[in-house]
Amino acid sequence: MAEMKVIVDLCVVPMGVGVSVSEYVYACHQVLKKAGLKTMLHAYGTNIEGEWDAVMAAIRECHEKVHGMGAPRIITTMKLGTRVDRDQTMEDKIASVVDKGAENGDFIR
Repeated sequence: MAEMKVIVDLCVVPMGVGVSVSEYVYACHQVLKKAGLKTMLHAYGTNIEGEWDAVMAAIRECHEKVHGMGAPRIITTMKLGTRVDRDQTMEDKIASVVDKGAENGDFIR
């Protein structure tokens, strides 16, 4: 298999840096954008879409960046999914649920 697309739900939590972590989240966001990956920020993490190796390399770079900012420890959770039967984007996955809701009169935003 030459290329494998992946969608990752990433949550990087720096430890030992205080209560607010938004500057670290933003630094990681910059790393992901620089890597040319498609991202979607949400309340407790970031969804990332791209080619497997590029996504994993960027996640490693996020760790390097956050450690470089002074975080002595990082706890990261990831959920990831791949498909080989067809292409599917983050927007496709969301639209599928929104469409189901609309069919039932439930207008999800």
